[in-house]
Amino acid sequence: MAWGARVTDSQTLQSVRMIEVGPEYAGQRIDNFLRTQLKGAPKTLVYRILRKGEVRVNKGRIKPEYKLQAGDIVRVPPIRLAEEGEPVPVARSVLERLEASIVYEDKALIVLNKPAGIAVHGGSGLNFGVIEAFRQLRAECRELELVHRLDRDTSGLLMIAKKRSMLRHLHEALRGDGVDKRYFALVRGNWPSSRKQVSAPLQKSNLRSGERMVEVNAEGKEALTTFKVVRRFGEFATLVEASPITGRTHQIRVHAKYAGHPIAGDPKYGDDDFTKEIRELGGKRLFLHSHALKVSLPDGRVLELEAPVDDMWASAVKSLGA
Repeated sequence: MAWGARVTDSQTLQSVRMIEVGPEYAGQRIDNFLRTQLKGAPKTLVYRILRKGEVRVNKGRIKPEYKLQAGDIVRVPPIRLAEEGEPVPVARSVLERLEASIVYEDKALIVLNKPAGIAVHGGSGLNFGVIEAFRQLRAECRELELVHRLDRDTSGLLMIAKKRSMLRHLHEALRGDGVDKRYFALVRGNWPSSRKQVSAPLQKSNLRSGERMVEVNAEGKEALTTFKVVRRFGEFATLVEASPITGRTHQIRVHAKYAGHPIAGDPKYGDDDFTKEIRELGGKRLFLHSHALKVSLPDGRVLELEAPVDDMWASAVKSLGA
């Protein structure tokens, strides 16, 4: 049994610990005590394990405001903390924002309405992404993995598997017809109702800067996107619903450009003048949002979800309509 033991930032806990409280910690609140013992653990995680009763004092459940006494025995559950070289802990404000964005969760799956501007994973100069954040928010889930991806500036429904079995099932569904994803996109000009799909092969390339670009190229991979007009704003812009039948990188963005109707706010494939006019209406984002998801689950149920656009999107479109 450790007495007033401390945990270093680089340590990964593998089993339950029983800590005897030393005199120097007498009178300290249990929540503050745990934050000193679990350095590197986000505050949200500390309160979650307290709320769930995973932390015990003298074998009993306690509240965060409980004040320790010398000689108390504190049960600390196994918690995975950041090891050396791993991304730094995600800011509390970001964790709370992502927690609030969850639209569905069960024992094997999380679906969130990802905010625009947050990458799905760290790397390429980014310290963290959605998956790193959720590995802190759900530290007890050791098998968290992204089911699919969204571009950093694209918002909307994103699936995270909590179990390998769910990940395998959804990957199989994505390869078949078990997942239906639909996006809203605000595009330049008057999209013709007769244009219901874009079929054009896509090929990836990397610029000297390392930036990834995608272009329509006969030597590329087959790609198909269906489109449906949702609302017109004269000859200036159209709100469309896009459904990617294939799952190529930047597919909807490149197919919209290829059709002559680039998406507002797209820094890679957009139209600068169109984007500038939308920004003047307050729309300072990429106008691509995964708003609807239909997926078959392993138990035979069909999960159908919708996610609203953010306030910036809604305000800009309202101004367009006016």
